[in-house]
Amino acid sequence: MKIVEQHVLRGANLYSSHPCVLTVIDLQDLRGAVTSKLDGFNQRLLALLPSLRGQAGQDGGFVKALDDGANLAHVVEHITVALQCLAGTPVSVSRTQAMAGGGQYGMVCAYQIEQVAVDAVDLALVLVRGLLAQPGPDADVNASAEGNADADANADAESVRARLAEGLAALRETAQRRAIGTSTGAIIDAATQQGIPSSRLTPEANLFVLGWGARQKRLQASITGDTGHIAVGIASDKALTKTLLQEAGVPVPEGMTARSLEQAQRAARQLGGLVTVKPLDGNHGRGVTTRCGTDDEVALAFERAREHGRTIIIERYIQGDDYRVLVAGNQVVAAALRRPASVTGDGVASVRELVGLENQNPARGEGHSNILTRIPLDGQAETTLAKQGLQLDSVPANGQRVLLRGNANLSSGGTAEDVTDRLPPHTRAMCVRAVRKIGLDVAGIDLVCEDIGVPLDGKNGAVIEINAAPGIRMHVYPSAGTPRDAGAAIVASMFGDGNGRVPLIAVTGTNGHNSTTATRIIEHTLRQAGIGTGCANGDGVFINGHSVIQSDCDSYRAARTVLGSPDVEFAVLETARDGILQQGLAFDRCDVAVVLDVGNESLGMDSAETLDALARVHAVTAQAAADALVLNAGDPRCVAIGANAAPQVEVIYFGADAGHPALVRHLARGGRAAWLEDGAIMLADGKSPQRLAGLEDLPARLDSGGRDNTVNALAAAAALMASELNASAIADGLRSFMMAGAAAAVDSPVVDRAQSLDQVAQPVGLGNQFECV
Repeated sequence: MKIVEQHVLRGANLYSSHPCVLTVIDLQDLRGAVTSKLDGFNQRLLALLPSLRGQAGQDGGFVKALDDGANLAHVVEHITVALQCLAGTPVSVSRTQAMAGGGQYGMVCAYQIEQVAVDAVDLALVLVRGLLAQPGPDADVNASAEGNADADANADAESVRARLAEGLAALRETAQRRAIGTSTGAIIDAATQQGIPSSRLTPEANLFVLGWGARQKRLQASITGDTGHIAVGIASDKALTKTLLQEAGVPVPEGMTARSLEQAQRAARQLGGLVTVKPLDGNHGRGVTTRCGTDDEVALAFERAREHGRTIIIERYIQGDDYRVLVAGNQVVAAALRRPASVTGDGVASVRELVGLENQNPARGEGHSNILTRIPLDGQAETTLAKQGLQLDSVPANGQRVLLRGNANLSSGGTAEDVTDRLPPHTRAMCVRAVRKIGLDVAGIDLVCEDIGVPLDGKNGAVIEINAAPGIRMHVYPSAGTPRDAGAAIVASMFGDGNGRVPLIAVTGTNGHNSTTATRIIEHTLRQAGIGTGCANGDGVFINGHSVIQSDCDSYRAARTVLGSPDVEFAVLETARDGILQQGLAFDRCDVAVVLDVGNESLGMDSAETLDALARVHAVTAQAAADALVLNAGDPRCVAIGANAAPQVEVIYFGADAGHPALVRHLARGGRAAWLEDGAIMLADGKSPQRLAGLEDLPARLDSGGRDNTVNALAAAAALMASELNASAIADGLRSFMMAGAAAAVDSPVVDRAQSLDQVAQPVGLGNQFECV
């Protein structure tokens, strides 16, 4: 049993509208094996992975399939799903299908994190091989060798369990390393809800591109592409921030900087009373110690702050609670009361044990991977405990609240309560003014006061600092109070109510030359109309007519190059059969999809064994159309694809035969179309037909390559009409378009097939090709 082929389908594909991994497994000598005939295999499998039984341990359909006799590829599929779930990246979509020729199976499995899914497939095969190597309970052994056989079986079982534990640990580590931060995830989710496409630039960085082409914006954590570098630098310098805030009339605590312990202690004595000690350029509350009064307390706080920076701030301690106000797009989005990490005594458990129990809370995780962060037991925790007369092994009284931190940052285990509705207008205006003074578009304001409902005037509190990359999980998932959709507010500050997309026309067809020519005509016409274009096709990648990549570029990566270019105002993409099958679409939807034909030129390639199978491949592009679907009226399978279009998608026909029944009936119903009549390209926009251009008017004679090039021009005209380009601009584009070099001859057969409606009345089945076996 081995993997003979594997493809990561990152976009919509033949099997799913979501990303998935396609793995072709050759069962080799095990092609005839079924689980019901493998002695003890089912019991060993379910003992190793009890989650395969289903929810709450109740035997589900898979257990019945095992008992009835499932093939081993089907087993690998379910183990792959189970392993991803156990790794913390749950998925539920998968299917397996026997492939032509026998012995090989195609397994499709969805994923959240690509590498986790790929590694899970490998581990699933290892586990199945290990389980098969173990003798069953009815194995035939000699009595004298029975003891050794049992020992070998136990050793084999232990080896499989060890391999599972090792593999799961690796999967979880990969999942954690590549997980999207909670705050970033909330922004990406909000963008998705608004219809904004997103892509991650690297597998491990929280760096994303939202939108396409000229409308794209970048996002890293909660820093947007509109965030100024100088503003971030100012916010990172707490002393400079305080200076600017004072200029803006924002109350800040009195303080000074120090680079030596002597300077720090002298500053604390000069300020008088309690002080806060923190690094000048720290974040997430690291190195911050509050309520320092004595020289010894200042010395310990200074030592901890120096672990995070050379310059230390000593400032007057402000009495009150810790609040965070989020500002985005020049308005207050949310406000939260932050409480320091703490536990409550029960008179039995020690502080260490109480923290251990709290850290088992499923809502707590490492860093920013979960709603809350695990409470650390470090030097700052020990110092905070000492101020309460406690140690880690002390047993606090029943009901006693024990603080573990002087600061209330969520990153150090704190919790948050929403108080947005309590914020007075004066404080809201002050927070916006503070952020504008620093120059940020999105910021978190840390302030301390005794009552957030009273306007902040310098007597009852102060702004402590400004954060350029504020975490928003406290607002989205507060421990108490009303959740606020902070992610949506940040997205709105970036895009308004737009979706960040540029118009996109996707062209597919069996004959690659035709698809390439059609995209070239469309791109040329748009560019002639003064629109910034990006095009990927069989000739290469072109941005505003300039060659960027010279090769066959009808693939996923080439399309991403176009969509990722900030110069592109309109994208035109060729989506070839092999690209769809091997990587999926590079976009979730397009404005206009064009299907030129479903011919026999590619039969037998990439699992497309029949014309109906090939039609299903081209239908992937068609199903991505959001506004219009342009189809060849003379191709029965194109017509069938149109019969399955979503109700909101307009079907537009093109054809070289003006009398074709499908075209005639479509026009009679008021449908839009492009066709050839009396040597001229005609266009119907739903009102009255108009003559667009005569073939004799077209330079390089598009018709000189045979009817294919004429059909390409018709398809391009229909797609441009669907994109709301006016007829005059379309005609100008067709008249000025030149074939590469000269009038290129095309050897492929005529695509436009004149057939009666009776022959195309039954739509081709376009459902998923794979079903569970």
